[in-house]
Amino acid sequence: MTDEHTTTEAHEIPTSKLATDGPTGGDLLVDLMREEGVDVAFGVISIHNAPLVEAVDRELRFVPVRHEAAAVNAADGYARATGRIGIALTSTGTGAGNAAGAMLEALTAQSRVLHITGNIDSTFLGEDRGVYHEVPRQLEMLEAVSGSALRVERASHARRVLTEAVRSLSTAPYRPVSVDWPIDLQYTADPTDQVQIQGSEPRPKAATKRDVAKAARVLRQASRPLIWAGGGARRVGPALTDFAEAWGAGVLSGANGRGSVPEDHPLCIGNFAITDELRGLVEQSDCLLTVGSHLRGHETQNFELPLPSAHVQIDLDPDAIGRNYPVTVGLNADATHAIPALLEALAEAGGPSTQDGWTEQVRTAAEAARAAHRTDIGAYAAICDAMRTRLPREAPLVRDVTIPGSSWGNRLLEVYDPRTNVFAAGGGIGQGLAMAIGAGVAVPDVPVLAMVGDGGLAVHLGELATLAGERPRVVLVVFNDAGYGVLRHMQEERGADPRAVDLHTPDVEKLAAAFDLPHAEVGDPDAFDAALATALRRTGPSVIEIDVPALDPQPAPFVPPVNVP
Repeated sequence: MTDEHTTTEAHEIPTSKLATDGPTGGDLLVDLMREEGVDVAFGVISIHNAPLVEAVDRELRFVPVRHEAAAVNAADGYARATGRIGIALTSTGTGAGNAAGAMLEALTAQSRVLHITGNIDSTFLGEDRGVYHEVPRQLEMLEAVSGSALRVERASHARRVLTEAVRSLSTAPYRPVSVDWPIDLQYTADPTDQVQIQGSEPRPKAATKRDVAKAARVLRQASRPLIWAGGGARRVGPALTDFAEAWGAGVLSGANGRGSVPEDHPLCIGNFAITDELRGLVEQSDCLLTVGSHLRGHETQNFELPLPSAHVQIDLDPDAIGRNYPVTVGLNADATHAIPALLEALAEAGGPSTQDGWTEQVRTAAEAARAAHRTDIGAYAAICDAMRTRLPREAPLVRDVTIPGSSWGNRLLEVYDPRTNVFAAGGGIGQGLAMAIGAGVAVPDVPVLAMVGDGGLAVHLGELATLAGERPRVVLVVFNDAGYGVLRHMQEERGADPRAVDLHTPDVEKLAAAFDLPHAEVGDPDAFDAALATALRRTGPSVIEIDVPALDPQPAPFVPPVNVP
């Protein structure tokens, strides 16, 4: 180690200034991160997590965000872009509470996020004596927003708790894990004095041979097959494309399953299942294979979409099988094993019975859906084209909850790999900037595109400082319509007066200048294309502001499928 250490804010600090008197729990955390191939953690330093932050910053990389929710969002973006674990470090009490909403996002997206929060001294836990940063029932709060929540009860148990957390994060279906670590046990967790770790590494759950054979017989009889790829399909890899080709099936997807089959593949329909152009195809199909999707209401017209009666569903959650649509055969298994097993069994059963011309029908319907959507979104279509033409295939596409992100960004903007499909799955506004920072730190050699609205940007303006300080190669595209456009459209459709949707919006150009971020304002697709080309030549961040009211032709009003009694 050198005498000088360059922090993530690019200031040189003597290592001795960051070192403690001896090893701490922070050294345990660093060892674990190295074992998992994780080189960065995101967070906010506090008196209740200082040993952890100092060790990470001294030995690896610590990215200091400005809000705890952003720490989790950035770790989430890192995890999705790499497939590795993303680590967020927060303080106890209010700091842990601030992270809760972002943990719900990671929970919805099944993202591999390890959230480590400090706590007060272990000797005061549960006594409600008013210790600084104390919060009642913190562990119960973390359990509510995490896949699981663990607490370090003794200094010598810290490594065992961290290992249990990592094993949970390595077991599909992935869910974020929170670790509650009292501050005294952070300082006293000696890496050389840890209890022995028990248990074995997790193994993917496989379907039984009998169930696979039953499912293959159902699939073998199909003449007009479809596949629905959900979040559980993201891990399958090329085997899902191989299966679609062998079966001759069109591939629908939910937003979370996009990229499981590259969206320029002729069999890929994408996230268009509930469009008028696809309804006929879905009604004609005679068999559906659902891979890791719960077929949620907003993706199936509140469960009114007429799916085939012959239905094979693969899901790791046994309660999800048949919950929203009846199934012929259910496989309670990891799709990464079930899909190759089905491919082999289908061949053994005599191969598919796909009708001649079905794949052409699939291609025609998908093209019609995309063409209709392009007409609806007006000038956005050319902006979408510029993004896809200019960006490399492996560039992460981060979409916040905004009209362009939620409509065409989640549908028309092609995704080729599930790791580049980063969006606010839980529907919470304002998470896109921090997610993009996390993705940008994760994959520094490729640009990251972030689509946010002016309303979403205002939620975490402070993260512009993180963007400026860390300087990831993020192109932040701000769609500025001076308010909450989607809610404005909903009110207009009901004939109601606009309420709480027209907001005072800061001058984005001056805001960018305050953080020394390059900025360009555009009002048409050609100008956007030129600004994007310029931004992509930079090695650091850029801001492109789109004046939405200036676009011509204007997109049709976007009103989500929300049931209003």
